[in-house]
Amino acid sequence: MTQRPSPEAARLDHAAWRARSVFDPYTTDHHLRALADHSLSGVRRADVDAIGREFGASMVAMVSPAVAAYQHHPPRLEKYDGSGERVERVIFTSDYERAGAVLWDAGLVARSASAGGSFEQFVLLYLTSLEGEMGHMCPATCTTGLIRVLRRAASPELQAAFLPRLTEYDYSQAWRGAQFLTEVQGGSDVGANAVRAAPSGDGTYRITGEKWFCSVADADVFLITARPDAADSGTAGLGTFVVPRLIDGKPNGFSIRRLKDKLGTTSMASAEIDFDGAVAYPVGDVSDGFKIMVSAMLNTSRWMNAIGNVGIMRRAYTEAVGYAAHRRAFGQTIGSFPLVRHQLATMKVRWLAALHSTWALTALDEAVDVDAMGGAPAETDDVAFHRFLVNANKLECSVSATDLVRSAIEILGGNGAIEDFSVLPRLLRDCVVYEQWEGTHNVLTAQVLRDMGRLGLAGVVVDRIGRTLKSIADPERGAIAQVAEAALEDLVGRITRSVEDTAYGALHFREHLVALVRSFQVAHMLEVAENFRPGPVADELTAAAGLLASTTLDPEYVPGDDPLLLDRVDACLGEDGGVSRQ
Repeated sequence: MTQRPSPEAARLDHAAWRARSVFDPYTTDHHLRALADHSLSGVRRADVDAIGREFGASMVAMVSPAVAAYQHHPPRLEKYDGSGERVERVIFTSDYERAGAVLWDAGLVARSASAGGSFEQFVLLYLTSLEGEMGHMCPATCTTGLIRVLRRAASPELQAAFLPRLTEYDYSQAWRGAQFLTEVQGGSDVGANAVRAAPSGDGTYRITGEKWFCSVADADVFLITARPDAADSGTAGLGTFVVPRLIDGKPNGFSIRRLKDKLGTTSMASAEIDFDGAVAYPVGDVSDGFKIMVSAMLNTSRWMNAIGNVGIMRRAYTEAVGYAAHRRAFGQTIGSFPLVRHQLATMKVRWLAALHSTWALTALDEAVDVDAMGGAPAETDDVAFHRFLVNANKLECSVSATDLVRSAIEILGGNGAIEDFSVLPRLLRDCVVYEQWEGTHNVLTAQVLRDMGRLGLAGVVVDRIGRTLKSIADPERGAIAQVAEAALEDLVGRITRSVEDTAYGALHFREHLVALVRSFQVAHMLEVAENFRPGPVADELTAAAGLLASTTLDPEYVPGDDPLLLDRVDACLGEDGGVSRQ
């Protein structure tokens, strides 16, 4: 006789799931650690391991409770102090400040003071995003981008004035940075920006105009684009400038019109800001402003945006797979139902694919950053592939993150929509913001298509992916590689047509771009599995690569005709969460 379920038993199952959700986020992430083993060695590998263990523990013990406490207490604008003096100040809760202190103390931002620490930053950002901590992720990302802009392009005097405080470990002393590009008439069409920069005659400029979407409105230093008087139209006429928040302790020619009431990332202040003669310092030659902003700031933000999305995906998968192992319905755990297991495996595939492509991007980011600082020159093909992947990967990761969180909410059922039941509602809202942050999907697609034609990136991208796929020797993995190779061969003609036929490319290139990124993800997962020690990690990677290749790259694959589908699902899930067939 089937045992009749009881409310008490269900509550015990919920309690067991909650207890299990408090976990060591670094040491239990076998795939992240496998990637570190694959890419790093010696002292640096040990350092990354130490960073991950220590910071992961801090996230669980200190940051997670703080984040939960301040999520429903957004920042507020204080335009005047008690004496009626205009201060343009943004006020946060003490919990927000406590979380920031932990993150900054770990070097989340300070590690960007010099090139060569991209993997360390990856681990810190990834673990931060597991807690849904987007309120500090955005300031950390913007400040990192500003630091890179200054150390790559600014004068020694400007570096000395700003970098020490921007790279400070002490949150209470550190300056935060912001990037203000968007204008109400411009948006992604940055060339339409109209904010003016008038030379003062002493090397500084005066900034006048309106910026429409200013995240990190509380920042101590603003990095903005503005058009110098008599400059060309379009992006070619934009300069990049640093604007300090305060001059002699008073607001530097700016006024916050209002804070934005956003769907997600609500613990971080975004605003509309008017400038009226703000003192600004040019960064590099004003004629190179847009190039400086894209190469150092936007590319950095798109890389870090992807890391945040990958962390969100891991957390959503972890929540869902743990819940499925404890939640009972119709006499069994829901994780034993074929549809649920298939859904969980699909989530894991998307997470692992994003983890691998973003880790690969991190290696390229480090090479390009070291090169920009006069270190070891980056290979020409690495620079070209970075140009492709930094945009394409951001698109794929942000789309996948939203899809994955929605799937996780479905696994939890009605409980998934309850704010205090899990982190998932917050993650979903933040994912939607992440999708728009630093370029919508269509904008990124158009950017990659232009680069394919103008810079000839297609050959470099296809050749690199193809070489990796051809290097796979293991028979099982080789069969998966062949599926991806066939898809890649088909994509070559479609990409060529997209480049040559602008009408066709404008309509169809996005689907080709997604397939190209997934081909790379399959290749990278197979490469790591091929070179990693035999065991669960390699087996799960192989199964995940196989599922991704079959379901997204093979036009002839029909799941209903695959008698081994559930075996492949089980191989992908491995021991995760204890979900298995009954």
